[in-house]
Amino acid sequence: MTDDMIHLNDANFDSTVKSSPKLLVDCWAPWCGPCRMLAPTFEALSKDYKGKVAFGKLDTDESPKTAMTLGVNSIPTLIFFKDGKQVERLVGARPRSDIEAVMKKHFL
Repeated sequence: MTDDMIHLNDANFDSTVKSSPKLLVDCWAPWCGPCRMLAPTFEALSKDYKGKVAFGKLDTDESPKTAMTLGVNSIPTLIFFKDGKQVERLVGARPRSDIEAVMKKHFL
């Protein structure tokens, strides 16, 4: 995880969502192959959109309460939050173009 990303957990999730006007959350787990495939793309996006969009990673094994509250049934799941509200989600290891299309729709 890069310095640009927020390590999310059960304790800081709600406050981070409320304090971040544009937040993209990667719900993942260390044992998940597709999550590991998505990680370099997510890290590159966090660098490219630094200062415009906040990026956070939520380890669903470490934070099962938050994952359950969000209704995360499959990982990886990317959840887009704008002004504290979930606006869209993508499930599975998706290409950068798919993620950027949703970012442009809601954030840019």
